[in-house]
Amino acid sequence: MAPFDLIAILGKFGTYAIYLAIGIGFGVALEMSGFAVSTKLTGQFYLRDQTVFQVMFTGVIVAMVLVFGAAAMGWLDINRIWIPETYLWPGIIGGFMIGVGFIIGGFCPGTSVMAAATGKIDAIFYLVGILAGIVIFGEETSRFDTFYNSSYMGRFLISDWLGVSIGWLVFIVVVVALFLLWGSELLARAYSAKEPDAPQNTASTPATRPSNTWRFAGAGVLAVAALAVLLIGQPDPAALWERVAATEQVRLDERLVQIHPAELRSLTFDPNVKLAVIDVRDEANFNIFHLRDSVRMDLADLPAAVDDLVALPDNTVYVIVSNGETLSTAAWKTLVALGLPNVYILEGGINNWIAVYGEGMYPLLASIGNDEKLDYVFSAALGANAPAATPSQHDDGTPFVPKVELQSAGAKGGGGCG
Repeated sequence: MAPFDLIAILGKFGTYAIYLAIGIGFGVALEMSGFAVSTKLTGQFYLRDQTVFQVMFTGVIVAMVLVFGAAAMGWLDINRIWIPETYLWPGIIGGFMIGVGFIIGGFCPGTSVMAAATGKIDAIFYLVGILAGIVIFGEETSRFDTFYNSSYMGRFLISDWLGVSIGWLVFIVVVVALFLLWGSELLARAYSAKEPDAPQNTASTPATRPSNTWRFAGAGVLAVAALAVLLIGQPDPAALWERVAATEQVRLDERLVQIHPAELRSLTFDPNVKLAVIDVRDEANFNIFHLRDSVRMDLADLPAAVDDLVALPDNTVYVIVSNGETLSTAAWKTLVALGLPNVYILEGGINNWIAVYGEGMYPLLASIGNDEKLDYVFSAALGANAPAATPSQHDDGTPFVPKVELQSAGAKGGGGCG
């Protein structure tokens, strides 16, 4: 299932060759669309030229249909695709500033690089200005760091904002986009008729415009594909688990993901690891006793929390705990199916942790055996204040077989115009 680890498959040079080919192809597409001409780009803001809107919006909806269509068919793990986190007000202000710079300079960052590569003098000056701005911004960020990191919303999608499914969002956006593209063509023709001497919109001239037959065919294909995404729907965690069960169930059965309490203790004090302990027990059990810095989550809430978990640093190790292993194994399957890397289970759960680090502190129940029942008696709900909740930083010599191997969540990249 995509995305694939190209370096492992093709090596560094093969991967770089693919990146180079994609970059060249993208630049050629922009140049063929006329994006090397600043007057054509700024014409969008004055409604004289609809090329920018038509090209970029078409690219957006085609990519959207392909990405979510591939996810619906089980060809792509959408949770391993990096989505920039939303910082609402900094994003609004930054977008406004880029728009002003676009109007004044005639380029956005991506088109300026492409136009500079073709020898455009204005694009070269624009690109130098961008680089200077990056240096100044980097040096002065500390002056407005509070605002820069404000209104954080995590990986926030339009579907989350509207409260609709991904399928409905894709279908609605495609239908609206097709009407807007049709309207932009009418607007471009109306301007051309009103201003005969104005620069012609290359997307609207007979010499370069595809025939209406091809346009209607393309629109029809997009609409049908969007409808298919809606009808198929995005896979739920159970369906996603079925796609990875062939390999992941083997790791589970061979107990390669169940880590000893001593290994969890060592991870707690490892400066090279960010530890996220997720407790999936009910609130009553969590209040009686839980590990220091652990976070309680219900099983049903895990899919919604994945976006925030994926956004944590690449060196994060997620350890799922419950009283035994039944609940934590179910949670592990959900998170692994949703594409979260470095997920492990506390071997034997809280009961085993207390057996190792709380021996003699708490009496055993008279009858034990229920995997998800707490085997120890507490005089009060101590939570993380119980002595066993925070083991000593000094290694007590408890032997264990290390199992944690850090893996990357997938390629992360930056965004940007063009």
